[in-house]
Amino acid sequence: MQPRAVDAAGVAHETAGADARIVSLVPSVTETLFALGLDKQIVGRTGFCVHPHDKVREIRKVGGTKAVKLDAIRALRPTHLIVNIDENERDTVEQLRAFVPHIVVTHPQTPQDNLALYALLGAIFDHTQEAESLNERLEARLREAMERAHTLAAQNVLYLIWREPWMTVARDTYIAAMLRLVNWHTLPDTRGGVAGAARYPMLDFDDAPWLAQVDRILLSSEPYRFTPTHRDALARDPRLAGKRIELIDGEMASWYGVRAIDGVAYLLRRASSA
Repeated sequence: MQPRAVDAAGVAHETAGADARIVSLVPSVTETLFALGLDKQIVGRTGFCVHPHDKVREIRKVGGTKAVKLDAIRALRPTHLIVNIDENERDTVEQLRAFVPHIVVTHPQTPQDNLALYALLGAIFDHTQEAESLNERLEARLREAMERAHTLAAQNVLYLIWREPWMTVARDTYIAAMLRLVNWHTLPDTRGGVAGAARYPMLDFDDAPWLAQVDRILLSSEPYRFTPTHRDALARDPRLAGKRIELIDGEMASWYGVRAIDGVAYLLRRASSA
């Protein structure tokens, strides 16, 4: 059978048979595999793969996105392993190549890239109709965002993903691209490249001249789980006086795949209520 789909690493994959055994090391992709109707072929997932709740609990855990249990994966005898450039360690993936026949690399960098992700997974696992359905739903959301963007006030936002040290996102990350759909523009205006720490830079509130331009500070629910206590503490910080500080559902802003469909709608609601 001829290769039909090319992943983010440039590898062409043939269509898998119904006996494919899939391990996903990417939480958002795990959720998407279920949305594509591949329930019976998913045999392994990380502890961070928590959606859909009622289905993932039946799937064996193989560690985390970075602390992967190689022996647990080996025991599952997967035919396909799905990884992500940002979320999984290259060295770990290389070790897995020794016994997993097919490794599918993903790397969506914009909301629009999800269309190619649906098509890729649909083609590899022979669920093209389900992929086309997701495609249509996301395209409708993206059209809505485009039509409404000019009605939304432009905002400069600081999107925080960690504390001690404080960490944010570069402008060429998926999160920043999602926020741009609703006319929210991340600061600082930095770009981190294809992968690596520069995509998620550390910052010091005492050494951030661009901070004066920030209208809104968004505290993500992941990977660090910011709470109302953190929000209230920052609101008392004199360096942030006059800034709107609020919590945001990190899954809606950072999870690609099927979650992007609801994510775009969520961000539109948030921006419209500003």
